[in-house]
Amino acid sequence: MGDSDRSGHVCPPVVEYTSADQARAAAEVDMLPEAAMVVRMLSDYAVLRDQARVCE
Repeated sequence: MGDSDRSGHVCPPVVEYTSADQARAAAEVDMLPEAAMVVRMLSDYAVLRDQARVCE
């Protein structure tokens, strides 16, 4: 394994959502069953967004 080279590395854009959009999404997620697969997927998406922010 060599050193990782970040030159030329492109970070994915992080889409910004309004607080109204976030509140609406939270309300919709609250209506889902706790075991819904989409809830787990959204958690994974949150991690990816955090990683993309660090990349920028």
